[in-house]
Amino acid sequence: MTDYALVLHPDIQQSGQQNDGGPALRAPEARLEEAVGLAAAIGLEVVQSEVVTVKKVRPATLIGGGAVERFIEEIRARDIGVVVVDSALSPVQQRNLEKAWDCKVIDRTGLILEIFGARARTKEGKLQVELAALSYQRSRLVRSWTHLERQRGGAGFMGGPGERQLEIDRRLITERITRLKKELTQVQRTRGLHRGARQRVPYPVVTFVGYTNAGKSTLFNRLTEAKVLARDQLFATLDPTMRRVVLPSGQVVILSDTVGFISDLPTDLVAAFRATLEEVLAADLILHVRDAAHPDSRAQQADVEAVLADLGVTDAAEHLLEVLNKCDLLAPEERARLSLRDAEQPKAVLCSALTGEGCDEVLEMIDRALSAKRVEASLELPLSAGAALSWLYDRAEVMERRDDGMDCFLTLKIAPADLRRYLKKFPESAEINKELAETYGQAQSAREKDLQSG
Repeated sequence: MTDYALVLHPDIQQSGQQNDGGPALRAPEARLEEAVGLAAAIGLEVVQSEVVTVKKVRPATLIGGGAVERFIEEIRARDIGVVVVDSALSPVQQRNLEKAWDCKVIDRTGLILEIFGARARTKEGKLQVELAALSYQRSRLVRSWTHLERQRGGAGFMGGPGERQLEIDRRLITERITRLKKELTQVQRTRGLHRGARQRVPYPVVTFVGYTNAGKSTLFNRLTEAKVLARDQLFATLDPTMRRVVLPSGQVVILSDTVGFISDLPTDLVAAFRATLEEVLAADLILHVRDAAHPDSRAQQADVEAVLADLGVTDAAEHLLEVLNKCDLLAPEERARLSLRDAEQPKAVLCSALTGEGCDEVLEMIDRALSAKRVEASLELPLSAGAALSWLYDRAEVMERRDDGMDCFLTLKIAPADLRRYLKKFPESAEINKELAETYGQAQSAREKDLQSG
């Protein structure tokens, strides 16, 4: 049975305070539309939505008493079972609104947690969501429902005589959170080992980031021929996916699709998903996919950049590429303006993941960016090492070759990651080119140490 929902966006007018602590870049109507989309993402049928002007925040209910009273009759008349308040509610505010309206009330944090709980598929994703949800619920145990007021006696770990049910619930949640953190620490360690294995292989990693519903998964599927779930829906992707892709130059890369970002992402959720988002930190390139046709595209860009900064991506500008997606939805004049901008910025491409337009240019942009990172190296190897020579010609740009007797001398441009892989794959060449092997071996060890300590 589908629940009927009322979605409210409090537009806080109080001087010096901005709604939800975020930048005042979006119109209240746009924020309301996003909240409606979030509600629809968990199967709620939104029968009414409204922006509520809040001139002064009420500690008891957030919104004014007149607004609370006004919605009582509408909730009853429309048989509304859930009210979504697109803001952070304190436990007391949530309790008071539920009593006044006689229905379930969810704030923005609770709504996003509901979506993540419904969408997580991997063990890691489920652990992350449960941790965030329990941290959120623990703060709600001040709500004093009737069953929490009882006292009961007990034995052993179930609680001693006189321990309130509220205290037992809080203790059980705390114990579960401790266990989850230990499990996630192991997940983080395992993911770190996987990253280390990829770096030793290693192929360059290109990670997709972007605001939720910007089209990351659709573009990922288009470029990799994968079948990742892609819907016109907020948070359709939660669990990271990786695929191998061959670029136009023949270079092999790994593309990684990640969870979408959103404004005012709950702090607990950011912390819980840090193990997943650390894939961004380890990436050789970051591909920022933007919905170019969205009216709040610039504000969404600012939100994504804020999350990247929070993750510690301090040098994003150096290895961040921009994909302006959904160009098929743009008006001709806007498309022409962005195309001109695209021509002026080698790190931006206009494309449509849905139609495929511009997707080849996306791969070429990735190829150019990785090629720019290549270093010049001089290698010596025996002419009999046909497999090593073939490997180098496939993955590097050979600028000069000189054959002298039984040996071959190459000057080439190669990605540092590929050079490390070559020296590991062909140890006899590493032995001949000791100085080069020592230089890049030390660089690799330093990078692995930084990632582990981070």
